[in-house]
Amino acid sequence: MNAALRARRILLDPLAEWAAIEQETGDAAYVLSNYVAVLAIVPAAFSFVGASLVGVHVPGVGTVRAPIVDGLFGAIFGYALTCATVLLLGFAVNLLAPVFGGRRDFDGAFKLAVYSFTPVWLAGIFLFLPGLRFLTLTGFYGAYVLWRGLPVMTRTPAHNSLNFAAVVVACAFALAYFTAVAQRALFGTAGL
Repeated sequence: MNAALRARRILLDPLAEWAAIEQETGDAAYVLSNYVAVLAIVPAAFSFVGASLVGVHVPGVGTVRAPIVDGLFGAIFGYALTCATVLLLGFAVNLLAPVFGGRRDFDGAFKLAVYSFTPVWLAGIFLFLPGLRFLTLTGFYGAYVLWRGLPVMTRTPAHNSLNFAAVVVACAFALAYFTAVAQRALFGTAGL
Protein backbone atom coordinates (compact mmCIF):
# COMPACT_ATOMS: atom_id res chain seq x y z
CA MET A 1 0.00 0.00 0.00
CA ASN A 2 1.26 3.45 -0.89
CA ALA A 3 0.30 5.56 2.14
CA ALA A 4 0.83 8.90 0.36
CA LEU A 5 -1.36 7.92 -2.57
CA ARG A 6 -4.08 6.57 -0.29
CA ALA A 7 -4.00 9.76 1.82
CA ARG A 8 -4.29 11.92 -1.29
CA ARG A 9 -7.22 9.93 -2.62
CA ILE A 10 -9.09 9.85 0.69
CA LEU A 11 -8.75 13.63 0.95
CA LEU A 12 -9.68 14.49 -2.64
CA ASP A 13 -12.38 11.93 -3.44
CA PRO A 14 -13.44 10.10 -0.29
CA LEU A 15 -16.55 8.49 -1.75
CA ALA A 16 -14.66 6.79 -4.59
CA GLU A 17 -11.83 5.81 -2.26
CA TRP A 18 -14.22 4.23 0.26
CA ALA A 19 -15.59 2.03 -2.52
CA ALA A 20 -12.03 0.92 -3.34
CA ILE A 21 -11.15 0.37 0.33
CA GLU A 22 -14.26 -1.73 0.88
CA GLN A 23 -13.12 -4.14 -1.85
CA GLU A 24 -9.64 -4.59 -0.36
CA THR A 25 -8.63 -7.51 1.76
CA GLY A 26 -6.29 -6.57 4.51
CA ASP A 27 -6.52 -7.09 8.18
CA ALA A 28 -6.05 -4.56 10.95
CA ALA A 29 -2.39 -5.47 11.48
CA TYR A 30 -1.59 -4.76 7.84
CA VAL A 31 -3.36 -1.37 7.90
CA LEU A 32 -1.75 -0.51 11.24
CA SER A 33 1.77 -1.31 10.06
CA ASN A 34 1.51 0.11 6.54
CA TYR A 35 -0.65 3.20 7.00
CA VAL A 36 -1.06 4.21 10.63
CA ALA A 37 2.63 3.71 11.42
CA VAL A 38 3.53 6.03 8.54
CA LEU A 39 0.97 8.82 8.97
CA ALA A 40 1.01 8.95 12.77
CA ILE A 41 4.63 10.08 12.56
CA VAL A 42 3.52 13.44 11.11
CA PRO A 43 1.97 15.00 14.24
CA ALA A 44 4.55 13.36 16.51
CA ALA A 45 7.52 14.73 14.57
CA PHE A 46 6.08 18.20 14.00
CA SER A 47 4.94 18.59 17.62
CA PHE A 48 8.46 17.60 18.77
CA VAL A 49 10.08 20.18 16.49
CA GLY A 50 7.53 22.84 17.44
CA ALA A 51 7.78 22.26 21.19
CA SER A 52 11.48 21.51 21.62
CA LEU A 53 13.29 23.26 18.78
CA VAL A 54 11.10 26.19 17.69
CA GLY A 55 9.40 26.92 21.01
CA VAL A 56 6.65 29.32 21.93
CA HIS A 57 7.11 33.06 22.40
CA VAL A 58 5.72 34.17 25.76
CA PRO A 59 5.42 37.96 26.19
CA GLY A 60 7.70 39.22 28.91
CA VAL A 61 9.53 35.90 29.14
CA GLY A 62 10.86 35.20 25.66
CA THR A 63 10.92 31.92 23.79
CA VAL A 64 10.02 28.90 25.88
CA ARG A 65 11.03 25.45 24.68
CA ALA A 66 10.36 22.01 26.09
CA PRO A 67 13.53 20.10 27.01
CA ILE A 68 14.71 17.86 24.16
CA VAL A 69 14.32 14.63 26.17
CA ASP A 70 10.80 15.57 27.30
CA GLY A 71 9.92 16.54 23.75
CA LEU A 72 11.27 13.28 22.35
CA PHE A 73 9.51 11.10 24.90
CA GLY A 74 6.36 13.17 24.48
CA ALA A 75 6.45 12.58 20.72
CA ILE A 76 6.97 8.84 21.20
CA PHE A 77 4.15 8.73 23.76
CA GLY A 78 1.85 10.68 21.44
CA TYR A 79 2.72 8.38 18.54
CA ALA A 80 1.92 5.26 20.56
CA LEU A 81 -1.32 6.69 21.89
CA THR A 82 -2.36 7.75 18.39
CA CYS A 83 -2.04 4.14 17.25
CA ALA A 84 -4.04 3.04 20.30
CA THR A 85 -6.65 5.73 19.62
CA VAL A 86 -7.52 4.47 16.14
CA LEU A 87 -7.63 0.91 17.44
CA LEU A 88 -10.06 1.90 20.21
CA LEU A 89 -12.08 3.95 17.73
CA GLY A 90 -12.30 0.90 15.46
CA PHE A 91 -13.66 -1.13 18.38
CA ALA A 92 -16.19 1.62 19.12
CA VAL A 93 -17.39 1.75 15.50
CA ASN A 94 -17.68 -2.02 15.43
CA LEU A 95 -19.71 -2.09 18.66
CA LEU A 96 -21.97 0.82 17.71
CA ALA A 97 -22.71 -0.22 14.11
CA PRO A 98 -25.77 -2.39 14.93
CA VAL A 99 -27.26 0.41 17.04
CA PHE A 100 -27.41 2.56 13.89
CA GLY A 101 -28.55 -0.26 11.59
CA GLY A 102 -25.10 -1.21 10.34
CA ARG A 103 -23.21 -4.48 10.39
CA ARG A 104 -20.41 -5.57 12.64
CA ASP A 105 -17.13 -6.11 10.83
CA PHE A 106 -14.03 -5.20 12.78
CA ASP A 107 -11.74 -4.96 9.74
CA GLY A 108 -14.15 -2.55 8.03
CA ALA A 109 -14.67 -0.56 11.24
CA PHE A 110 -10.93 -0.31 11.81
CA LYS A 111 -10.29 0.84 8.25
CA LEU A 112 -13.04 3.43 8.70
CA ALA A 113 -11.40 4.73 11.88
CA VAL A 114 -7.91 4.75 10.35
CA TYR A 115 -8.65 6.41 7.04
CA SER A 116 -10.97 8.96 8.65
CA PHE A 117 -8.07 10.03 10.85
CA THR A 118 -5.98 10.93 7.79
CA PRO A 119 -6.87 14.67 7.84
CA VAL A 120 -6.14 14.81 11.57
CA TRP A 121 -2.67 13.35 11.11
CA LEU A 122 -1.86 15.56 8.17
CA ALA A 123 -3.07 18.62 10.07
CA GLY A 124 -0.28 17.78 12.51
CA ILE A 125 2.05 19.61 10.13
CA PHE A 126 0.74 22.84 11.65
CA LEU A 127 2.15 21.92 15.08
CA PHE A 128 5.52 23.10 13.75
CA LEU A 129 4.93 26.80 14.43
CA PRO A 130 2.90 28.07 17.39
CA GLY A 131 1.14 30.69 15.27
CA LEU A 132 -0.19 28.02 12.94
CA ARG A 133 -1.63 25.65 15.55
CA PHE A 134 -5.15 26.94 14.89
CA LEU A 135 -4.87 25.37 11.43
CA THR A 136 -5.02 21.93 13.03
CA LEU A 137 -8.77 22.55 12.90
CA THR A 138 -8.55 21.47 9.26
CA GLY A 139 -8.41 17.96 10.71
CA PHE A 140 -12.16 18.20 11.24
CA TYR A 141 -12.44 17.32 7.55
CA GLY A 142 -12.04 13.80 8.90
CA ALA A 143 -15.63 14.01 10.17
CA TYR A 144 -16.82 14.44 6.59
CA VAL A 145 -14.59 11.59 5.42
CA LEU A 146 -16.02 9.41 8.19
CA TRP A 147 -19.60 10.33 7.34
CA ARG A 148 -19.05 9.43 3.69
CA GLY A 149 -17.45 6.10 4.65
CA LEU A 150 -20.01 4.85 7.16
CA PRO A 151 -22.61 3.64 4.62
CA VAL A 152 -19.91 1.86 2.62
CA MET A 153 -17.84 0.26 5.39
CA THR A 154 -20.57 -0.59 7.93
CA ARG A 155 -23.62 -0.68 5.66
CA THR A 156 -25.29 1.92 7.84
CA PRO A 157 -28.50 3.26 6.27
CA ALA A 158 -28.07 6.77 4.87
CA HIS A 159 -30.65 8.25 7.25
CA ASN A 160 -28.65 7.00 10.28
CA SER A 161 -25.14 7.77 9.07
CA LEU A 162 -25.09 11.42 10.16
CA ASN A 163 -26.05 10.52 13.74
CA PHE A 164 -23.58 7.62 13.75
CA ALA A 165 -20.85 9.94 12.45
CA ALA A 166 -21.61 12.46 15.20
CA VAL A 167 -21.25 9.79 17.89
CA VAL A 168 -18.00 8.47 16.40
CA VAL A 169 -16.58 12.00 16.07
CA ALA A 170 -17.43 12.65 19.73
CA CYS A 171 -15.62 9.44 20.69
CA ALA A 172 -12.62 10.37 18.53
CA PHE A 173 -12.49 13.85 20.02
CA ALA A 174 -12.62 12.44 23.56
CA LEU A 175 -9.81 9.98 22.82
CA ALA A 176 -7.65 12.64 21.13
CA TYR A 177 -8.28 15.05 24.00
CA PHE A 178 -7.28 12.40 26.54
CA THR A 179 -4.10 11.72 24.57
CA ALA A 180 -3.19 15.41 24.41
CA VAL A 181 -3.88 15.98 28.11
CA ALA A 182 -1.88 12.91 29.12
CA GLN A 183 1.03 13.97 26.90
CA ARG A 184 1.06 17.49 28.32
CA ALA A 185 0.76 16.25 31.91
CA LEU A 186 3.56 13.70 31.59
CA PHE A 187 6.00 15.50 29.30
CA GLY A 188 4.98 19.15 29.13
CA THR A 189 4.59 19.02 25.36
CA ALA A 190 1.45 19.69 23.36
CA GLY A 191 -0.11 16.73 21.60
CA LEU A 192 -2.46 16.69 18.68
